[in-house]
Amino acid sequence: MIPVILSGGSGTRLWPLSREAFPKQFLSLVGEGSMLQATWRRVGPLATHAPIVVAGEEHRFMVAEQLREAGCTDATILLEPVARNTAPAIAVAALEAMRSGEDPLLLVLPSDHVIQNEEAFRAAVREAAPAAQSGALVTFGIVPAGPETGYGYIKAAGGAGVRSVECFVEKPDLATAQGYVASGEFFWNSGMFLLLASRYLAELERQQPAMLAACRHAIDQARREVDFVRLDHSAFAASPSDSIDYAVMEKTAHAAVLPIDVGWSDVGSWAALWQIAEQDGAGNAHHGDVLAQDCRNTLAWGDSRLLALLGLDDVVVVDTADAVLVAHRDRVQDVKGIVAELKRGERTQTTFHRKVYRPWGSYDAIDMGERFQVKRITVRPGGVLSLQMHHHRAEHWIVVSGTARVTRGTDILLLGENESTYIPLGVTHRLENPGRVPLELIEVQSGSYLGEDDIVRFEDVYGR
Repeated sequence: MIPVILSGGSGTRLWPLSREAFPKQFLSLVGEGSMLQATWRRVGPLATHAPIVVAGEEHRFMVAEQLREAGCTDATILLEPVARNTAPAIAVAALEAMRSGEDPLLLVLPSDHVIQNEEAFRAAVREAAPAAQSGALVTFGIVPAGPETGYGYIKAAGGAGVRSVECFVEKPDLATAQGYVASGEFFWNSGMFLLLASRYLAELERQQPAMLAACRHAIDQARREVDFVRLDHSAFAASPSDSIDYAVMEKTAHAAVLPIDVGWSDVGSWAALWQIAEQDGAGNAHHGDVLAQDCRNTLAWGDSRLLALLGLDDVVVVDTADAVLVAHRDRVQDVKGIVAELKRGERTQTTFHRKVYRPWGSYDAIDMGERFQVKRITVRPGGVLSLQMHHHRAEHWIVVSGTARVTRGTDILLLGENESTYIPLGVTHRLENPGRVPLELIEVQSGSYLGEDDIVRFEDVYGR
């Protein structure tokens, strides 16, 4: 059994905490570690092979680093050059899994779901395995906790255990959802699957031959690096974009479902996070430094500073370094409208946090004004920034802690705590951390243009 972890989502429904460059699967929202790490730890005991993770190129270093932190150092990370939804993502994973000549079971999981009863989930996977081994395309249907209108539903045939699917239905209105729940025949569509690699590819061949052909070409022409498998751009981009539900599951005669009740949530909104979070006696769920008086059923999430709430009911407050969301809990699904308006205005808050992660570490833009910007830069041990130069800005570096090796033109400098150097405009330079502890420094930029695109790279160990 090979876990296939889908990590290509952008997670904008949890804005402002989730951003395009740092979506929710990389966040620690429930329990220890990120949601990606929790997904691997949940299925690690079931895996007979290392996982296959399908992710966007822009997230590749975060995926690799978080898996490493979770103790998974041998994952195959397939990089999608463009997003093409779940059906092609699972196809390239199946093709990759069969390159060894085996035909494994694939346990396909989104990387951004929460399952509170992990042992019950693993037991369900074991229960579903014989049916999947016999050729059924098994999905896991969630026993509904109520008439949810935000999920698709699966109507199951009668019986117990793994059973055939009668139909998939779209997200219903409230009255329809109430009827579904009352009938006991319908289950939430979780987007989790257990299937033989060959069976999935055979069904895709019948239903979407052009998609399968594009995915085969993308794998055959993939560039294989030490840490990543880069799918061929033109081939993968030529694939139709579709979900596994539309492309395969709704059309195949081999769809089966196993109903499960394992404390599942897709954490698809702040309201969903409130539902699964630990609450006090008044229904308040708070994270960070939060002081609340006379409040009921609130969710408050603070990253760094004190949040004070007074006399509020059913309100969500999310505070980050560069944006604050305040919303009624019944309206948090509409945060996508806020994100859309920010995109129309070309605001960076849809994509980046103030703290931006890079393969070598991170930087935090702590202050900026006309013709200047101040950043706090953290370089992990062994981290190396690219050899680069700027056309429009000069930089002054002050080491706060750790050791910096600086290339400045033809000079090589070794700087310790409280030492500094100046990088004039147009001079080639590089920053490295040769030590065993993180390097912290303050960078002061000055010049006529301070955008991140004013970088000319000559060498980069990360292939950017």
